[in-house]
Amino acid sequence: MKILLASTEEQEETIQELITYIYCTIFPRYFTDDEIEQFEQLEVLHTDTDYTRYNGTLKEAFQVISSLQTLISLIEADTTKSDYEEMYDHNLSILKSFNLFFPFDLNHFRDCFSYEDKVSVYAKPANQLLV
Repeated sequence: MKILLASTEEQEETIQELITYIYCTIFPRYFTDDEIEQFEQLEVLHTDTDYTRYNGTLKEAFQVISSLQTLISLIEADTTKSDYEEMYDHNLSILKSFNLFFPFDLNHFRDCFSYEDKVSVYAKPANQLLV
């Protein structure tokens, strides 16, 4: 018999916050709104699909959080060192082991045109208006 510990509510919230960060901060820098909408339809980084192997255990939640944080850091580092590609690929394989779909390699973010100056429906607003 094996005893598994369930992930905490905070861990699940952190996973969703990291995924939201990728959709609202990273994707708008590199992709158009139409492309991001297609990613949602393709269920990129969706944890609630039928084929996802993520069961919400403590260990799995920690692995997913660590992998997402590492991928975000490496994408935002904007470095061309090949040393980081191995680290990126390792963390990408961890997400793939849970069937979390993230079909991008590190070079994709290096070679993409940057859309940092455009307005996106997915990007967080810079400020809030009081109505």
